[in-house]
Parts: sequence; structure tokens; C-alpha cells
Amino acid sequence: MWRRLRVEALAAIGGSTRVSTVRCCGVAFEANTRPTVAAIVIAKNEERNIQACLQSLAWADEVLVIDAESTDKTAELARAAGARVIVRPWSGFGAQKNFAMEQAQADWVLIVDADERVSQDLRDEILRVLQYDGSNVTAYRVPRRNYYYGTWIRGAGQYPDRQTRLVRRECGRYNYLPVHEHLEVNGFVEDLRGHLDHYTHPTVVSHEAKIERYSSLAAEERLRRGKTDAAWYHLLFNPIWTFFKVYLLRGGYRDGLPGFLVSGFSAAHVLLKYAKLWERAHVKAPSAVSER
Repeated sequence: MWRRLRVEALAAIGGSTRVSTVRCCGVAFEANTRPTVAAIVIAKNEERNIQACLQSLAWADEVLVIDAESTDKTAELARAAGARVIVRPWSGFGAQKNFAMEQAQADWVLIVDADERVSQDLRDEILRVLQYDGSNVTAYRVPRRNYYYGTWIRGAGQYPDRQTRLVRRECGRYNYLPVHEHLEVNGFVEDLRGHLDHYTHPTVVSHEAKIERYSSLAAEERLRRGKTDAAWYHLLFNPIWTFFKVYLLRGGYRDGLPGFLVSGFSAAHVLLKYAKLWERAHVKAPSAVSER
């Protein structure tokens, strides 16, 4: 709000809407030139998503894809769409994104996952706010619409699901959590209104597969923090509480059967996380059987 008033006031008196220099995390930025935007995407075996994702980013000054040695046509399709592609072995979500940010050349970086699309409203808003890039704002958060089984889920804690995705290139880095990594920003963060569309699970099968992967990563994270065991009450009560919280308290019931499924899978994720933690502590791998 304050930014719009400032711009309107300057315009009313015929003044410039830009300042000469902006300082952010110890770095000086010249504000008398149009700031550039680099869109970065990390991907592995995303041939189903990559074309639509990159099409929504065609307006960016620079598009960079970090491909984690895909075995499908992800890299080929990305190059055909005009993106610069760097093939790099998988090193974790945070590490891959930090590497991508280091390779970018633009003033600002927009981080997008392969199963996400930048809406036209968000694109226009980004270009509009950066046109008046004279503030000390370091990053912007965007609301995300999450689609499960083709349905936009408004409840179940899935909306507005704000994500910090647009950042001055020198002023933010991701942490190294194995799952649900987030961008750590040095400076002021403001909210945008345009949506980022996230087509996270087109089918129940894809949702089930992701729950399997992410529950393993979550168990590993608990082990890393020294939480090496799980009791029976974790496996019984935590999933029940999760379903109650997501379905009733966070409004999953408002989304009909898709909301019920999202709530159920959230509970399943918690159950699997604690089951895998218990397994690592108590179940020994079977020894190899010698041949006779």
C-alpha cells in the first residue's frame, strides 16, 4: 500500500518513481535502469510438466533449468523452449536451488518448480512492481493455488499457502533441509496478489508416490535432529490428530471428496514418517543367505 501511494505521489508532482541507489544486505543496486528477472527451475524427469512451466516463464529476461540427470526428455524439451540448461547431479532441494541462483545473471530471481505455473496476473504484477524498483524490499511472497486431482483445494490449510519466490539475487539463499526447504532472506519481504498455480498431484497414484518419498525424507530429518525412535502413541495419535486438524480445523471438508483425500494422505504421511523412524531403530535388515 505504501509503495503505491509513494509512486502515485511522485507521479502527481512529476517526479521520478526511481531512486538512484538501493542498498540491500550490504550490496548497492543502481535503480536508474530496468531491473532484470531470471526464472530458475530445478527438475528431474519432468517431461510431463516442463513445457507448460517454461511457457509461463517466457516473459523473463533469463530462464535457467537445473536438470538432475533426467532419464526422460526434460533437458531436451527445456532447451527447445529456449531455456539455458545445466545438468547437475542431485544434491538436495536447497543445494540445487542455491546453485541455480549462483548461475543466474539477472538482478532478481524467480524460483519456480516444474509442476508450477506463473499466472498472467502474477506475471503482470511482478513486472509492475519491479518497474518501480526504488525501495529496500528484498523479496516478495506470492499466494499459491494447489491443485489435487484437477481440483483447486481452498481448505485443508492449502490456501493461500504463501511462498517467498521472488528475491534480489544477492539477498537470499535456501536452507539445506531434506524436505520443505525454504528461502532465507536478508531484508524486507512484501506480499503480491497474483497467483502461482501448483499442479501438485494430478492423480491419487502420484500423491501416494510422493507421500512415500517425502515420509522417508521427513524420517531422515528427525534422525538428523537426534530423534531416533518413535513410540506406539506417535503412530496412533499423531495421524489421528493430523486428520482432525486438516479436515475439520483447516477446512478440508469444504472441498468435498478431494479435501477428504488430501486430509487422509496428510495423516498417512505422518503415520509413515513415524513407522519408518521406528523401523530404523528396531528392525534389522535380513542378512544375506549363503548359497549351498
